[in-house]
Order: sequence, then structure tokens, then C-alpha cells
Amino acid sequence: MAPTPSMEDYIERIYLLIEDKGYARVSDIAEALEVHPSSVTKMIQKLDKDNYLVYEKYRGFGLTAKGKKLGKRLVYRHELLEEFLKVIGVSEENIYRDVEGIEHHLSWNAIDRIGDLMQFFEENPQAQGQLKEIQKRNSED
Repeated sequence: MAPTPSMEDYIERIYLLIEDKGYARVSDIAEALEVHPSSVTKMIQKLDKDNYLVYEKYRGFGLTAKGKKLGKRLVYRHELLEEFLKVIGVSEENIYRDVEGIEHHLSWNAIDRIGDLMQFFEENPQAQGQLKEIQKRNSED
């Protein structure tokens, strides 16, 4: 069964916390996701049941190989979408909210195609310059 958007948010946050600090605590996750610790505990139990992490009451938890793989992919998706929105000229103050709004609604196929487009722009900087010229012309109208 595929993870829900909420499950993805938790897995992504847990993955980032473990990468940054070496561990993730319920309180850290609750603060980052702006939810109650009791909600985090319930989700951790669900993620344990679905084999995304291993949870031992009073001892903590860690991501399984399945959870790490998905966490890494979710972080990639988020970062790719942020970079994509920057390249196409979305203003900085809108990027985070826009990524949060769209990331769960795109298929992995769409994400892979956006990755292809970003690779094209990296390999063809003149194309990115042409896009900026079009944006500049259109903003003047």
C-alpha cells in the first residue's frame, strides 16, 4: 500500500532529522510538522506497522531500509520542485508553500520528467537565459 501524503511528510521529516542530527525524537518531529506529540506517536506506530521504521516503546525508532529509500526520494522530490520553481521564476516567498501544495499531487513519472527538464537546463544554460528573457518580456506587458 502506498503511503498517504501525511505519512510521506513524516517520513521526509524523520529522514531529514536523522541525516542532520543522527536521530529523530517525537518532540523534534512534532515541532517541525506543527502537530501534537501524541499525533506523532500514533503516526510512528503506523509507520512501524507498515515497515517504514522500527519502533520500540520507550527506546526510540529508526528508519528501515524501505523507509530510508522512500525518505531519500521524498527529499529529492522536494528539493527538485523547489529548484524547478526557482528556475521558472516563482518568487522566493511562494516557493515553499507551492512545493508543499503540489508535491503530493504529482506522479513519480511527472517528477522524473521535471528532473529531465532540470537536467536540460543545467546542460543548456542558454535555454535558461532564454526563459528569463521571455519572463522579463511578459512581466513588462
